[in-house]
Amino acid sequence: MRVRPVLTVEAEPALRTHLKGLLEEWGYEPIGVGSVDEALAALATSQFEFSLVDMDLDGTDGIDFLHRLKVQGGDPGPIILLFDPPDTKRIADAAALGADDFLQKPFKPEELENAIKAACLAPRRVWGRTAADDVAPRLEHEVSLWRSPRMQEVWRVIEQAAQVDITVLLCGETGTGKDLAARAIHHLSSRRRRPFVKVNCAAVPRELLESELFGHERGAFTGAHQMKMGKFESADHGAIFLDEIGDLHPALQAKLLHVLQDGEFKRIGSTRPIRVDVRVIAATNKDLIQAIADKSFREDLFYRLNVIPVHIPPLRERKEDIPLLINHFLTEFNKELGKAVEGFSPAAIQKMMTYQWPGNIRELKNKVKQAMVLTRNNVITAEDLFFHVPVSSNKFQSFKEAKREFEKEYISQVLRICQGNISQAARLAKKDRKDFYDVMKKYGIQPEAFRKQQAS
Repeated sequence: MRVRPVLTVEAEPALRTHLKGLLEEWGYEPIGVGSVDEALAALATSQFEFSLVDMDLDGTDGIDFLHRLKVQGGDPGPIILLFDPPDTKRIADAAALGADDFLQKPFKPEELENAIKAACLAPRRVWGRTAADDVAPRLEHEVSLWRSPRMQEVWRVIEQAAQVDITVLLCGETGTGKDLAARAIHHLSSRRRRPFVKVNCAAVPRELLESELFGHERGAFTGAHQMKMGKFESADHGAIFLDEIGDLHPALQAKLLHVLQDGEFKRIGSTRPIRVDVRVIAATNKDLIQAIADKSFREDLFYRLNVIPVHIPPLRERKEDIPLLINHFLTEFNKELGKAVEGFSPAAIQKMMTYQWPGNIRELKNKVKQAMVLTRNNVITAEDLFFHVPVSSNKFQSFKEAKREFEKEYISQVLRICQGNISQAARLAKKDRKDFYDVMKKYGIQPEAFRKQQAS
């Protein structure tokens, strides 16, 4: 049976040692600390099967621990408070704050074991603010900017994939929003109150990545001074997001395949298998089919990951999203920079709509911020935007194409400002209403889309 670490918060060293011995005998892995600060630090990085907390700690107590846990959050599992002497008021206060059980010292080993078994049978509690609480409003707003038909199709796939506990592979160029898509899948799933753990497989050195993913035992290698829980254990009952999976070393690909097939792994330096229940979401900007042909990526791992494939298109293929994105970034950076920039000139919008954005949304965001820092006006102009355009480009637009794209976006922008009111938009653009309507018809622009947009 797989066991996770358990937390003991006990100021008295002798009792802490006694608890450690009992818990290890029962197959648990106790992490012993002597103060509330140490306990909260442990909870910031780890999850626990259950926690044993002394009611009387040096300078603080179990009540303080419960108060601070509600603010910080974490996953201590069921909390059993150890007390002596009995204090009915403090026990009642602790129960109101969420303590699961109480045990008076001194206690017999079988009394502690029974209390642990009873507490672990109860439903698990979510303490304090969770990542889901913090990310949800921002996440929902950012996803609402996916208005282009291409991204609406991506959203439909994400909604369907989120409802089924299955592996998802996100593909797309760097900066297209794969991280946002992964978080959206988790947020919409039944695991949203459980951990979402991200690992960038390209950012961690190869020799450290195995320990990062699967953990290690104390003494497993030089410098392993204490046991470390890996990301898969931290994500138990939640989701792990393996970004840049195409850069994973072949030796680790084999180990990951084993986890996906059997739901278990071993820490470095251990012979004991650890079982986990983790949903895997992976992402790559590489062509994995080509990587399979080059023998740098395992074909069997690819098919394990590619159960639900989601392709995030580059920004140049969904330019309809640019006006919403730049206005979103404008609001964000006005707050961050203490500025009051009101918007973008038509020429600035034209410049952004005709640029190909090799860095995708990440580049767009950086360019908006750069322009807001440099501009001396209350509106960003084309002169405030600086792009590095290659001398030779296979995607160079003709004047006619650029004009059509600008005209379409200009009409859409005016309608957006006027919330879909054609008469008001025509007056703002200083065009005859019929001429304005003819241009709308020419590009298939529906005013209802901007009314819905405003209302959402």
